[in-house]
Amino acid sequence: MVWLQYTPIEPDGSIGTVRMGPGAEPVRGERRVKRILTGVRGFLTHAIRDGVAPKWVLVVLYELADTRSLPEEARGEGTGLAYRLKARHRLQEPVSAVDRTSDEQVVAMFRECRNARDRLIVLLLSRVGLRWGQVAGLRREDFHLLMDSRALGCASEGARLHVVRRENSNGAWSKSQRRWVQPVNFLVVQAFDQYVAERHERLGAGGSDSLLVNLFRAPLGSPVTPDAIGDLIEALAAWAGLEGPVAPHRMRHGFASNVADAGGTLDEIQALLGQNHPAPAQPYLHPAPTRLREAVERVASPRELTAEGTR
Repeated sequence: MVWLQYTPIEPDGSIGTVRMGPGAEPVRGERRVKRILTGVRGFLTHAIRDGVAPKWVLVVLYELADTRSLPEEARGEGTGLAYRLKARHRLQEPVSAVDRTSDEQVVAMFRECRNARDRLIVLLLSRVGLRWGQVAGLRREDFHLLMDSRALGCASEGARLHVVRRENSNGAWSKSQRRWVQPVNFLVVQAFDQYVAERHERLGAGGSDSLLVNLFRAPLGSPVTPDAIGDLIEALAAWAGLEGPVAPHRMRHGFASNVADAGGTLDEIQALLGQNHPAPAQPYLHPAPTRLREAVERVASPRELTAEGTR
């Protein structure tokens, strides 16, 4: 592990000298080292199974542990104590906090949009909270914007869209395996109507069944890719003169935080993000400073408690 962290590979491909000691900077980060260790363990385990490596190597790689140290959702459905192999050689990977995109940044990017399609993309990321792969994977059939769509076989009320994991020709992919119904507000509905009119003006009834397609460059009518959405957000941030990183995933964090600041509960945020459990939704919450201040001020002071006769 020390060798992986501090031994560089020279430009000619040769192995350099170990550079460690006070003030020495690692040449590989914790995440990179962990991935290499995972690959080595998998390779050696395969060699042990095929009889190429001796069995005692397994003891060097792993130690016996139980499932009590695992998160509840990772313990399986069994009620008894189960045992597992735990890797001996591990590095504590630092948690990299992902900040949220502020409403001011979203508005600045929205104003830089040059067409209705780009405005709809910004809103789907910031006001609906979809991942960029989910946005690129939307199809026209996924939008149900009537007040009541029960006649169309949809039991949900109000304007909404359906997030579905499926194969797409543009490589878009929903990370979540579950499908869910996502409510949308009037801003998204208005942006959708403007985009549909823009698309019909340029393509008529043609084009891909994907919702978002190329309207201004060849091949016209082909689905917008996830990478193109990332490039769009990067360009809008540059045109708006925004400082610091602005990415689609940060816009998703901003959506979840806005729901929380508006009084949304964790189970509501979990459902809106398409998460199966509440725990994965927690890193998306970035409380506004005003909400933290209000939380502190809601706590009664000792003087107020004494006045009420409580000690």
